[in-house]
Amino acid sequence: MQLYKLYTLFFALFLVSAPLVADEQVPTSFKATYKLYYSGMEVAETERSISKSGNGNNEYIYRSESRTIGLASVFRKDHIVEESIWRVTGQQLYPLDYSYVRFRGEIDREVNIHFDWENNLIKSKVNKKTREIPLTSGVLDKLLYQYAIMRDLQNGDFPETYTIAEGSKMKTYYFKHMGEDKINTPLGDFDTIKVEHIKPNDERKLVFWCAPELNYLPVKIEHTEEDGKVTTAVIHKLAGLL
Repeated sequence: MQLYKLYTLFFALFLVSAPLVADEQVPTSFKATYKLYYSGMEVAETERSISKSGNGNNEYIYRSESRTIGLASVFRKDHIVEESIWRVTGQQLYPLDYSYVRFRGEIDREVNIHFDWENNLIKSKVNKKTREIPLTSGVLDKLLYQYAIMRDLQNGDFPETYTIAEGSKMKTYYFKHMGEDKINTPLGDFDTIKVEHIKPNDERKLVFWCAPELNYLPVKIEHTEEDGKVTTAVIHKLAGLL
């Protein structure tokens, strides 16, 4: 399976960050590394990090970088870089700029979204196509909403739906709390909260396990296709929360 497809199924829905209760609780440095397995074979690796942007105490950068590894990289060298710059004002999260670039030797797909809060306008560019759509309160980008979910889980206020600017469209993502479970990882055993991403009229299944001990950082994600094939992501390294 190609990395960009695995990335879309997994890491675009991947909830990797510490929760936000107050500004000072956002980590100044944070990095987590995950290995991705398909049909039992290690196929990709993803690194995610959060850091201050340098533009002020309330602005941060959320960055994700994924690439094929091992035997999978022999057949296809995919490399994906995704980044969100965002601002914290009180308890509200405001996306400012979002970017996504997929490389296959050269740029294969590029997405840039600018959130103009003064004029309530989203300016989106997908490859060479541009579009402007209205910006409403509460809209997040495809990285920042993941941070919002972790914050909401910690606060005990999980709304189960989030409005996301995805390319040049607005979409609603649905989630369901599925109880608790104990998960074994290379970093040890963790008690976790189990959450499922729900897609209406879709038989595919995506479940992730978030560890309260690690500020609800996901330690495992599992995607099951309609034909029963499973892709699994597991945390392997972590700095900044331990």
